[in-house]
Amino acid sequence: MKIITSTTDLAEFCDAAKNFDFVTVDTEFLRETTYWPILCLVQMATPEEAVIVDPMVEGIDLSPMFELFQDTSVVKVFHAAKQDIEIFVKLSGKAPQPVFDTQVAAAVCSFGDSISYDNLVRQITGTQVDKSSRFTNWSHRPLTDKQLTYAIGDVTHLRDCYLHIANLLEEKDRRPWIEAELNALMDKENYLVKPEEAWKRLKMKVNRPRDLAMMIELAAWRERKAQQQDVPRGRVVKDDAIYELAQQQPNSAKAFDRLRSFSKGFGRSSSAEEIIKIVTRVQAIDKDDLPKVPRKPNGPSPKGAIGDLLRVLLKAVSENQGVAPRIIASSDDIDQIVLDDNALVPALAGWRRDVFGDLALSIKNGKMALGATPDGIVPIEVDVQAE
Repeated sequence: MKIITSTTDLAEFCDAAKNFDFVTVDTEFLRETTYWPILCLVQMATPEEAVIVDPMVEGIDLSPMFELFQDTSVVKVFHAAKQDIEIFVKLSGKAPQPVFDTQVAAAVCSFGDSISYDNLVRQITGTQVDKSSRFTNWSHRPLTDKQLTYAIGDVTHLRDCYLHIANLLEEKDRRPWIEAELNALMDKENYLVKPEEAWKRLKMKVNRPRDLAMMIELAAWRERKAQQQDVPRGRVVKDDAIYELAQQQPNSAKAFDRLRSFSKGFGRSSSAEEIIKIVTRVQAIDKDDLPKVPRKPNGPSPKGAIGDLLRVLLKAVSENQGVAPRIIASSDDIDQIVLDDNALVPALAGWRRDVFGDLALSIKNGKMALGATPDGIVPIEVDVQAE
C-alpha cells in the first residue's frame, strides 16, 4: 500500500494504470455539515498495485487522475458508484468513462438488490471486512494504520469481486442487461443539480396550481441558498417547511409566527424577507400561467388488484431469473403498465419485456393467469374459448 501525497507520484501511478484493462476506485468523504461533499481520500488499485491518494495535501494536482478517468481503454470499477462519481463530476466537470458498478452488476447475477460491499466481498472471497473505521473522521490527519487498512481494502477486494462478476455476466450473457444503468452512471447530466428541478425531490404533494408554483420557487430558492452557503438543504429550511410555506404563503414577517415549522423571530430574518418576495411574486402570477397539477389518471388503480398481480409476477420472475426486482421493473413501471399497454417504461422494452413485460400485459388483459405450485408461482395460459 502506497500513500500518494504528490502530483509526481500520482502521475506515475496513473501512467502505469493505463497499461491495465481496469482500475478499481473508491473514495472517503464527509458531507454531514456541507452541501458539497468534502473529498478526503481516493483509493485506486490495478491488478498489480494499490494506492491511497490524499487530496487534502496542499498543492497536489489531481489532473493525472482525471486524465486516467477519461482513458476509455481502462474500465473504472466502483461499488455503488453514484456518490463517488458525483464528487469527480463536481471537481473535474466530467464523469469517468467507461464505468463498471459491481453493485449494479451483482443485481443481475443472483446477489440481490443493492448488496453492500462487505456482503459482496464475503460471498465472493470469504473475507470478512472490518467495518469499524467506516464512520471515522476521514478529514483528520494523520490517519491511523487501521483507517488506511480499511480504506485500501475497499479497492483490493473489489478487484476479485469485479473479475468474478464480470465472468458471471459473460457466462449468463447478461452484460446488455445492465448497459442502461452503466450508461446513466457515465452521464454527467445526472449529477448536475438544477435548482429549478429541486421540487421533484419533495415527497409532499399539493392540489392547487398556485401551491405547486410556490413549492417550485421555494425549493429552487432553498437549493441555491444551500449551494451558496455550502450547507445541507435542511439547514436552510426543512422539507416540511417548504410544504407549509407553499400552502400558507406568508406575506409578512408577522405571518411566520403562525407557522409551526419556524421558530419565533424567524420573520425578521433575511431568509424570511427572501421568502416573502417569492410569495409576493408567485401570488402575482396570472392564473393561466400557473403550472398544471398532475391529474390522477383514469382507468384501473395501479395500487389495486391488477397491480398486485403484476407485483407477484415480478417477484416470481425475479426469483426465477436471479435478478433483483428493481432491475426488471420499478414500482412506477408497474403503475404505468396497469394504466397503459403502450406505456413508455423500461419494463416494456428490450430484455425486460422478454422476461417480464409481455407476461405482465398478458396477465393484465386476461390471457394469462398465475398459479401456485410447489416450485413457486408460474404463469398459466388462459383458455379463452373455454369460457
